[in-house]
Amino acid sequence: MAFADRSQPIRAVRGATPARAKELMAGILLVALIAGFGIRHLVPPEALAPAIVTMLFAGGAVTAGFALLCRRERFRIMWFDLAGSLTFIGVVISVLIEPDQIASLGSVSHQPE
Repeated sequence: MAFADRSQPIRAVRGATPARAKELMAGILLVALIAGFGIRHLVPPEALAPAIVTMLFAGGAVTAGFALLCRRERFRIMWFDLAGSLTFIGVVISVLIEPDQIASLGSVSHQPE
């Protein structure tokens, strides 16, 4: 039973700075909220939710890309957790979107069909 083998000593991590994941996540969500308020003036109200979801997915992708560039294992896992939580928030908000709202996000003109 490999999981019951206690012969391996546990090494203490020396010199590791404490990760500030909570503060970083709060900062990222605050930036997303401010960007959402900025997007509110650029897109029609019915296209606001798809625009915010797209912004959250893009933020998650950028955060995951930064995690791939990170060399320290502890911080790399933290960045992947943040990317996953941004993607999860985007998925939860996307459940509330109607299909017509997504079509209005990519429309070129507001003329009736």
